[in-house]
Amino acid sequence: MKEVVLLDTGPLVAFLNRADRFHEWAKAQWERIRPPMLTCEAVLAEACFLIRKLPGGSQAIIELLNRGVIQIPFKLEEEAVSVGKLLGRYADVPMSLADACLVRMAERHANSHVLTLDWDFRIYRMHRRHIIPITTPHKA
Repeated sequence: MKEVVLLDTGPLVAFLNRADRFHEWAKAQWERIRPPMLTCEAVLAEACFLIRKLPGGSQAIIELLNRGVIQIPFKLEEEAVSVGKLLGRYADVPMSLADACLVRMAERHANSHVLTLDWDFRIYRMHRRHIIPITTPHKA
């Protein structure tokens, strides 16, 4: 079974922005991953906002979607109750909507890991108690 990669905002932005300090790391990750990577609309919205001043940045995100490199199988409307519970449980972190959606996606995709720059994924748990596998440039 192929491992599912759940894409967070940070590696997407770093991949597209050559000035990002994690660009080379992100580029190396993208080269080793076989598409598609799965994500949610909240991640894409965050990424578009963060690269809004990068010429062609938002269009590059849409192009990755059009080419099938990134796919969005997540429907927030269907997962609103579960996502709401996660946001409440981790309100003190605080958890973003994008992070809550990715945690829920990790719960639904048993053979997955989150590609992230976000330390908070070391705190979050699937099904309240299971560690979420992550790929990050940070040391444990």
